[in-house]
Amino acid sequence: MNYEQPQPESESETTSEHHDKFAADGNNADPTPKDENPWVETLKTIGLSAVLALGIRGFVAEARYIPSGSMLPTLQINDRLIIDKISYRVTNPVRGDIVVFNPTAQLESEKDDDGKQKFNEAFIKRVIGLPGDKIDVKGGKVYINGKVIVEKYLGEAPQYNWSSTELTPDGIVPEGHYLVLGDNRNNSYDSHYWGFVPKEKIVGKATVRFWPINRAGGINPQPDYK
Repeated sequence: MNYEQPQPESESETTSEHHDKFAADGNNADPTPKDENPWVETLKTIGLSAVLALGIRGFVAEARYIPSGSMLPTLQINDRLIIDKISYRVTNPVRGDIVVFNPTAQLESEKDDDGKQKFNEAFIKRVIGLPGDKIDVKGGKVYINGKVIVEKYLGEAPQYNWSSTELTPDGIVPEGHYLVLGDNRNNSYDSHYWGFVPKEKIVGKATVRFWPINRAGGINPQPDYK
């Protein structure tokens, strides 16, 4: 396969601004409001906003944008998405989920022409293989454990043949790992090049597109692979 390997998706941040004022409580509270330096008030607001934004981004959700075409036609270049970072703390990814993940050990080991780490930013791909699955790509279709799956979200069928036996002797996805592919099958640097994604590398699940406005909403219904 000689098609170009796209660059991984990079991230953008959103911030949430929130500032609450609480009155003094207790018998010794001074009922007379005191004027506060507006610069001090502004710095408090900025500080609180930053703390809240980092907290939300760290534990609940975050925004990402799509800089490449590896997930076409589902995700367009410059789409802005909300990534749910909570769900996978209590459950596991399922087939069809679109996930954001940090570079795996294999990706971290790849170097550019200057000897620097080639991949530093997060990737976004679709979960195809679950732990215990064996995956084959042949004749323009994907097979899971010998059964073909219908992928209505693809723009074109994969024009390559591949098997997960290229990654492990028995071709089985290991426990706690996932096989991911880009929806733009013929122009996606994904698991069929570099291997499985450990669950601990997964940042979260792409759930909502908030930009552009004319395509805002849920990304797509959960695929039915029957």
